[in-house]
Amino acid sequence: MALIIKSNIRKVVKELDKENSISSVAEEMGMALERKVEELLLEAIKRAKANKRRTLQARDL
Repeated sequence: MALIIKSNIRKVVKELDKENSISSVAEEMGMALERKVEELLLEAIKRAKANKRRTLQARDL
C-alpha cells in the first residue's frame, strides 16, 4: 500500500525547511512515514469502533 509519495516528501520538506538546511531525504523516510500513518489509522479505527461508528472521522485521530 503506498500512501506516501517519496517525491512529495521532498517537496514538503523543502517548503517546511525555511533555513534550507536539509538537502536530501533518506530512502527510509518514506517507509517510516508509511508505518507511522498506518499506526495512526489503526488507532483511529479502534476509536471509531469503540464509539460504535462505521465512519472514520478526523476526530478519531
